[in-house]
Amino acid sequence: MAAIAEGLPSSSGRSDDRFFVGGAIVMALTVAVAFSAQLAAGRSSFGAPPMVHAHAITFMTWIAIYLTQALLVGAGNIALHRRLGWFAAGWVALMLVMGCAVTAFDVRMGRVPFIFRPQQFMVFDPMSLFGFAALTYAAIALRKQTDWHRRLHFSGMTLMMGPAFGRLLPMPLLIPWAWEAAFAVGLIFPAAGMYADWRRDGRVHPAWFRGLAVILGVFVLTEAITYSPVGTAIYNAVAAGSKGAAIPGLEFSKPPGPPPSAGK
Repeated sequence: MAAIAEGLPSSSGRSDDRFFVGGAIVMALTVAVAFSAQLAAGRSSFGAPPMVHAHAITFMTWIAIYLTQALLVGAGNIALHRRLGWFAAGWVALMLVMGCAVTAFDVRMGRVPFIFRPQQFMVFDPMSLFGFAALTYAAIALRKQTDWHRRLHFSGMTLMMGPAFGRLLPMPLLIPWAWEAAFAVGLIFPAAGMYADWRRDGRVHPAWFRGLAVILGVFVLTEAITYSPVGTAIYNAVAAGSKGAAIPGLEFSKPPGPPPSAGK
């Protein structure tokens, strides 16, 4: 729903606005709680490099756009929803650029979180973005078919929820399957949508299956590329000539030590 919708009812003839507005609110709250908790715990700070701040602003703005678009539809303000939708469509392109840029930056600076293999991190971040963009632009193309439009958007947003769950789950305890665990938990969103359809209409809308196909395709391709010679070649090319080049792509880094005491 972050792009242009026609405000049509669901395929059953009964509005499903409540689910998609509620879902957008839950997604936004999940992201807000996850990142706020990290800040409160001292595991992140405003002292990060400018590139990281630019990335954060870009992606947090998208969360705000998505939530606003859902609320506009829920309020029946379709005209403003459409106008904001064209801006949102361009914002996705910026997200692709910033997402890939910050991933390469983290790899080169040796900033990959210790819970991930650096080579896997380098693959899953862009792959998640590509899947998200594919579903989002498919939703835009089908904007006149609101039942498809909103379900494809919602599926695309699922791929953006990994970083939030990665901050809520006990990720160090989930090594070596930390990324896979965060990815799997995110599937609760399309599963909820499928259940809502089934309860309301007695069937599951086919858009969910298309969305799941892309989501699971991202998972399979990420795993396949990460542990292949192609993944190794890409990682070596990105890290070449940087601090990250000294870090083995398929090995976990050591966890950071405790912070120094106040008296030192």
